[in-house]
Amino acid sequence: MKSQKIPQRLQATLWSVDVNHLDSVTDKHYIIHQVLGYGGFDEIKWLLHTYTKEEIKKIFLESPMKNYPKDNYYFAKNIILDLEDTNLNENKYITSISGHVVQRATGSF
Repeated sequence: MKSQKIPQRLQATLWSVDVNHLDSVTDKHYIIHQVLGYGGFDEIKWLLHTYTKEEIKKIFLESPMKNYPKDNYYFAKNIILDLEDTNLNENKYITSISGHVVQRATGSF
């Protein structure tokens, strides 16, 4: 696979790294998991255009990342990747952090 430039519009989904410093080949594990876990329809469409579905499935199955909110995990696994009949250990994928992060009021420890 030839390296492709990561579109700037993916920065919000790939928030922990500047997209200008990402390589679509060497950073594909991070990119695939982030987009599956946090991307919207446009980002997922880009993902499926950039990588083959078989490559995405292989990374999802062989290199789990504990990065997915529960609903997003099941959407990626069952709908996007057609793995509904595949039994996976969800503890390797689902993060315990979910929902909106709320800032605490000062002094409320």
